[in-house]
Amino acid sequence: MKGADILVEMLIGYGVDTIFGVPGDTNVPFYEALQMREDRIRHVMARDERSAGYMADAYGRFTNRPGVFECPSGAGAMYSLPPVAESNGSSVPVILLTIDIPLPGEGRGVLTELDCAKLFEPVTKMSVQVKSAQKLPEIIRRAFRTACSGKPGAVHLQIPEDMLLAEVDPATISLHVEEECRTFPAFPTRPEAGKLEALMELIRQSERPLIVAGGGVSRADAGGVITRFAEGCNIPICTTMTGQGTIDDDHRLAIGVIGDNGYHPHANWALEHSDLAIFVGSRIGSVVTIGWTFPKVTLNRRLVQIDIAPEVMGNNYQNLLSILGDARLTFGDLLAQDLRVDGARHEPWVRELNDHRARFWDHAAPKLAADTLPMRPERVVRAFNDALESSGEPALIYSDAGTPTPYMTRYLRINDNRTRFCIPRAFGGLGSALPAAVGAWRAAADKRPIALFGDGSFGMTVGELETLVRLQVPAILMLFNNGTFGWIKGLHRLKGHNQCFGVDFLPPDGAAIASAFGVRAWTAKTPADLDAALAGAFAHRTGPCLIDVHVESIADRVPPVYSWLTRRGQDPMALEAADHGYL
Repeated sequence: MKGADILVEMLIGYGVDTIFGVPGDTNVPFYEALQMREDRIRHVMARDERSAGYMADAYGRFTNRPGVFECPSGAGAMYSLPPVAESNGSSVPVILLTIDIPLPGEGRGVLTELDCAKLFEPVTKMSVQVKSAQKLPEIIRRAFRTACSGKPGAVHLQIPEDMLLAEVDPATISLHVEEECRTFPAFPTRPEAGKLEALMELIRQSERPLIVAGGGVSRADAGGVITRFAEGCNIPICTTMTGQGTIDDDHRLAIGVIGDNGYHPHANWALEHSDLAIFVGSRIGSVVTIGWTFPKVTLNRRLVQIDIAPEVMGNNYQNLLSILGDARLTFGDLLAQDLRVDGARHEPWVRELNDHRARFWDHAAPKLAADTLPMRPERVVRAFNDALESSGEPALIYSDAGTPTPYMTRYLRINDNRTRFCIPRAFGGLGSALPAAVGAWRAAADKRPIALFGDGSFGMTVGELETLVRLQVPAILMLFNNGTFGWIKGLHRLKGHNQCFGVDFLPPDGAAIASAFGVRAWTAKTPADLDAALAGAFAHRTGPCLIDVHVESIADRVPPVYSWLTRRGQDPMALEAADHGYL
């Protein structure tokens, strides 16, 4: 067998049905091996290596399997760095295969020579160079084991082209795979004896307990079991941005999103006033705690942390109790016990939070219904939410950084547990959502892929419109169009620089650009335009479609960001959600 055949057979053995990538000089042998097995593994060609990485990232987020992508040597590897860093920082299992120059060319000035293994070391769980074709099976097994076990993350393999061309006697190797590592979390852990009873005793003693679900809950697919536990104990649930979807938004125990960006003031109030905060699958990082300044009443000695990664335990606060374990297994074990919790003891607390929540939504109603121009982002979210609910179909929603983030996080309400909502938050880079629609489609063909992005992001990945058309992906693309890098322009104004520098550009004619690629497109400048376009988009199923939404910039009005409102001297905890300018 050639090394390329070994590599592809190992990928198939691990259940890889899709590999995303870009062709180059060095990966021709790999493509030949893939072409011979087209009926068992599909290659999706992207138009840029960065896009291929975001496709794999979305695939990993929306399945319980690692996303795999490949690139050629040199610039291909360098372009692949941003999505790998995002996946690793977001605990998404992704495997990158860099098909590199042959080993004999090392150190001799070969075109595209680069120490790729060292390049990816800081942003992966494992980055190694393959130096023997016979070791390919062993290294592939290690790659899947590393990506999927413990805290999931990214793995990079630098595979010289001559390793793929080398002949290997099949009798000298084993192509076996580890079944546990085909999916994640592999080898999930359970808490040690006594920890769960200690947690239950703390819950029984508390009057105002609160569960805070982070991104680890989504990775572990633990939303259902945590919701059932919360119902059994009558404990309200808040989420971080990446934990959204843990519980239906209209559930009486679903309080909202905590933190800085797109937060709910009543959710932050709940965290500040709880007497027992149970964080699950969260690093309790800077966004969640607004730079470790909130809650103003410290979390020390009232915090329980449940996580699969021991290195995050007690890293930022003094935990009352640390429980090492997979979220789904931990709460499954809790449900298997006799809970012996008096839920009525927590009822005044639940009612108080729901009163705050109802007041917030009452005050938000005028914004959500506003017909002012340019359209307010709140009005756009409401139209999208109505159309999504009316469609009755499940969706995989991937939102980019920028204008969609704070408003979608705050105002989107999802009550279909088949629908997933994702915002990549490790590095907050632009340009992920549009290609992510391809990865979402390959993750679950029975769910509608939806991408939300600003015009800054659109300019970085517009070429992937061709990919969506070529593959006939039935994606709905929403372009938030306002002709500026709005988040950065808002920061300029927040610091008193009304004459902003280097942040404005010509607003794109999104519908014309999309149409030129063969994408069905609408322009929406008014709420009536938007409602009609969304109805048309959800009815359109033969390929991708795009709505060019002309929307107010977050540089024109302070968005729902706690730290920004604080800087303007406003009360970020006010439930009335008043409008605030910068100057």
